[in-house]
Amino acid sequence: MSQKLLKEAFISNLNGTSVLEISIGLTLAPLCIACRGLLLILYYLHNGTSLHSRKYHLLLDFTVLVAPFVIICTVLSPVFPLLPITVGAICVGLFYKIYNQRNCCIRTPLKQIVHDFLKTNLEPNYIPSITVFRVYINILTAINILAVDFPQYPRRYAKTENYGTGAMDFGVGAFIFGNALVCPEVRQKPSMVQSKFSCLAKQVLSVWPLVLLGLGRLISVKSVEYHEHFSEYGVHWNFFFTLAVVRLTASLVLTLFPANKSWIVGMFLAVFYQLILDTTHLKMFVLYGSDGKDTRVGFLNANREGVFSLLGYLAIYMASVQVGLYLLKRRTLVKDWIEVICFFLLTTFILFLFLYMSQVYIDPVSRRIANLSFCIWTVAQCLTFFIWFLVTDLILVFTKLLVNGSRVPCCWNFTQPPNTNTKHELEPTSIKRKGLSICIINAIDRNQLVFFLLANVMTGIVNMTLDTIHSNTPFTLFVLHLYMFTNCLFMYTLHAKNITLKWW
Repeated sequence: MSQKLLKEAFISNLNGTSVLEISIGLTLAPLCIACRGLLLILYYLHNGTSLHSRKYHLLLDFTVLVAPFVIICTVLSPVFPLLPITVGAICVGLFYKIYNQRNCCIRTPLKQIVHDFLKTNLEPNYIPSITVFRVYINILTAINILAVDFPQYPRRYAKTENYGTGAMDFGVGAFIFGNALVCPEVRQKPSMVQSKFSCLAKQVLSVWPLVLLGLGRLISVKSVEYHEHFSEYGVHWNFFFTLAVVRLTASLVLTLFPANKSWIVGMFLAVFYQLILDTTHLKMFVLYGSDGKDTRVGFLNANREGVFSLLGYLAIYMASVQVGLYLLKRRTLVKDWIEVICFFLLTTFILFLFLYMSQVYIDPVSRRIANLSFCIWTVAQCLTFFIWFLVTDLILVFTKLLVNGSRVPCCWNFTQPPNTNTKHELEPTSIKRKGLSICIINAIDRNQLVFFLLANVMTGIVNMTLDTIHSNTPFTLFVLHLYMFTNCLFMYTLHAKNITLKWW
């Protein structure tokens, strides 16, 4: 068997893992964010100043925010809960140390601290959880698209063939969800109020880089005979095309329907698509082709997964638009965001209940078809992931209240000190975030599409130069860490030089 066929077989016919395992694995990201924040606060407590060295910031960020995910999807995958538990224990220890050291100097009752915390005013126009959520989807995607080609990567995390929930299946849906959170319809630019159709025209222009990237990937993959998994999107289709079409179609739909009703549109699309799958031969066509033997003759047969899954991804996108609109409502107090967390918890519980019923009585989760169960699972899992980041942000805000003057990148600042007897240092929003931007999260957020493209290109280079399938564990870890460090260093350098690679 040729190397190309061997690699294609290596990533085919897989069945995924459990929803519970993915949910537990996703707790690692917010725990890492909390650990990094608590370490920076403890550093300030000991030294009286924030960490300013860019070199040490990069090393800290890579070690705490990126490297654990390389480890959990390779050598620690057999005992995957061990790493989140360990990082969680470290976070508890760090918080306990900060609280005790602070209380040695300032004797304030815990009840008073909590009272101050609930009345703390936060920046109303900045929601760090959105940034962190979108960046972590990119980081996890970058790790997984290369790690999946190594034998140390568990096959249960890879994309499933027909049905099932793999970690990489979630990544595809989460990428769509994250894009919709910050779409123009959510941000509600002034130009949109004047004319929805002028916004649509701008969207047509804004998606052309995705179309070009899709064409570039198609030509490069075919020209070098790179290994492909046709059941992902088809023979000619790829994720860049999916993202471009979904964004454009969503903007068209939102010119016809109000954005604040987008969840209804999303629900209608998902249910309507599932009815078509169940009442026609479309499901069998997507899975097995027009002849029932997986034919790829003709454009529709060749790209049936990519074309028909668009309806499911569009439903996810519309649901995320609703989430984005809800998040961007003006809130200033900590207790307002606690209410948001409670609302999301209730919504997530209901969605997982619907997911159970959908899988039992309708159809199991299928990324290949992007059916109703896949849509519900993606939105529920994304909300769960987002809730963890919100909770982490509030924990860091609470800890910053304990230590006056401490600063953490990608974390809420105080716009007004609480009106109590306890004194806290004000963090004015008028001051630019220049000092806080020394962070790999901000660096990747600045050039997210470039990071995603760079990860894809480097993945291709590694696969064409190395025999990944027969790599031993030390070599695999070395390659994956070097690959991710190179990606992060490149983005960090661009950010440090104040360069944004966006030409459209």
